[in-house]
Amino acid sequence: MSAIKTPYGFSSTAAEVAAGVDLTGRRALVTGASSGLGMETARALAGTGAEVTLAVRDEAAGDRVAKDITATTGNQEVHVARLDLADLASVTAFTTTWQGPLHILVNNAGVMACPEQYTEHGWEWQFATNHLGHFALANGLHGALAADGAARIVSVSSTGHQQSPIVWDDANFAFRPYDPWLAYGQSKTANVLFAVEATRRWADDNITANALMPGAIYTNLQRHTGGRGSGRVPANLIKTVEQGAATSVLLATSPHLEGIGGRYFVDCNETDVIDRRSGSLHGVARYAVDPDNARRLWTLSQELLAAAG
Repeated sequence: MSAIKTPYGFSSTAAEVAAGVDLTGRRALVTGASSGLGMETARALAGTGAEVTLAVRDEAAGDRVAKDITATTGNQEVHVARLDLADLASVTAFTTTWQGPLHILVNNAGVMACPEQYTEHGWEWQFATNHLGHFALANGLHGALAADGAARIVSVSSTGHQQSPIVWDDANFAFRPYDPWLAYGQSKTANVLFAVEATRRWADDNITANALMPGAIYTNLQRHTGGRGSGRVPANLIKTVEQGAATSVLLATSPHLEGIGGRYFVDCNETDVIDRRSGSLHGVARYAVDPDNARRLWTLSQELLAAAG
């Protein structure tokens, strides 16, 4: 199985990746689209002619972004819907009111290294928001995705996944001291494993899912980590939001990815599977693409959602 390579790379922008792609008549949903990467991903998708729904917690912010995207792309089919991924009732309300097919689902929203916090169901906040909310969303929209016959799911992960596998016996930090970076890493590993298992499980529906590292970009995601002054990434590796959205847009639109799923991309290209932390922004940990781990996480996620009622 050869790695997927494309003409694009570190400096490519979302608009460059989407250039020449016509998605008129197709529908896309982007979570966390009221700012940052989600906003630029939605903008690029709107530029292809797709109908785009911005799934956001703050509808007022979403409305402002939708108007801006329409102004810059001319696309009048940019919509806003409320979605709080940490609130299972909100996810259920969203999926039950969705009507018609869905061709592209971009699971973009997320939180990073936030202070210790738990949902009403006892789920650690990052695992709940970054993984379980998106898991419930995708499963709730499965019928809409299957109706297309060639739908794509894009799962925004991070090199941060190298900081932790899934800790199966304590995913929600019930017995170990909370560490914001280990919690973030575990949730980002879950994003990759979801793409692996969704592709396998939904193969008969021709639904494919891929995961990615967008790069290091200064957005609201860093509000708990010191932001621009944190110094965690060298300045020469920092991307603009337009560059950061490129890999998401590639996975959502590129003919290079037709029928391809269960893989992990960095800088618009599939990256190597590694057995030790890479010390760079490249590489995907073997545990994050292991099919047995992917099946196990799917089962765990179903059990957690079932227990929540």
